Amino acid sequence: MTDSAIPLKLRVAVLIPCYNEEQAIAKVVGDFRRALPDAAVYVYDNNSRDQTMARAAAAGARVRRETLQGKGHVVRRMFADLEADVYVLVDGDDTYHAPSAPAMVARLVGEQLDMVVGCRVGEEAAAYRSGHRLGNALLTGFVARLFGNRFRDMLSGYRVFSRRFAKSFPALTQGFEIETELTVHALGLAMPTAEMDTPYGARPRGSVSKLSTFRDGFRILISIVKLFKDERPLIFFGFACEILAAASLIVVYPVVVTFLQTGLVPRLPTAMLATGLMLLAFLSLACGLILDTVTRGRREMKRLAYLAIPALGRS
Repeated sequence: MTDSAIPLKLRVAVLIPCYNEEQAIAKVVGDFRRALPDAAVYVYDNNSRDQTMARAAAAGARVRRETLQGKGHVVRRMFADLEADVYVLVDGDDTYHAPSAPAMVARLVGEQLDMVVGCRVGEEAAAYRSGHRLGNALLTGFVARLFGNRFRDMLSGYRVFSRRFAKSFPALTQGFEIETELTVHALGLAMPTAEMDTPYGARPRGSVSKLSTFRDGFRILISIVKLFKDERPLIFFGFACEILAAASLIVVYPVVVTFLQTGLVPRLPTAMLATGLMLLAFLSLACGLILDTVTRGRREMKRLAYLAIPALGRS
């Protein structure tokens, strides 16, 4: 499927968040202008200290700036500022395959999808480091267990969105956790989505990755746990209830045995501890039940906001 399958009346915007990418940004802008000649290409600079903005502008991009540091802040600003029917989000490091964009857009439009994720296929050993590959697999598997198994590459930075998705996306995270939030937003509202294999290359010489395997991996993991608490509170707090209740029973067991044998409760502090743990268990369960009701209401409101935006091809 080629760009000829994309209706000409559709407004396509290519969104490129950037931070210190002077070595790669001109080529990225040029590649996407050639791949999607009718699209508007926007580069949002995130406080770069090099020539990223100047080189992006010279390459023909519309350059803007976001001063709040972090990729999440940039994506929030781009989705809020820009009006389009289709949004192509891609990193500015020249690792993603621009010629795949027309097929991704055409699939989004042709199948009436809300998100198409470019699933990375590394052609070079240096392109997709083993640490990043392992971390991505573990985090993707974790999200699949919690929210549903619909994605193989949850952390891909190459995605195509419908207007419905972009304008209904709350964008609450600040940094590289944004890909996790994008994925969970689609899963939470049961949006129609797809993945497409796309070649993934190495950064150009002199370009340095901003992603830290351990620091950012830990932040993403914490973000997943927070999203799980927010989106599945009954399961989250129900699990806490089970742990606390089990701990209470373990602690109280010798006290009960002693009481049955002697009729006495010599370990009063232990009995009080067991009672406190069991009370916390029931409190956790009550919190889960209450928050589950609140979450259902929030999900209904998010769904209504999503449905208020016309689908692709409809007015």
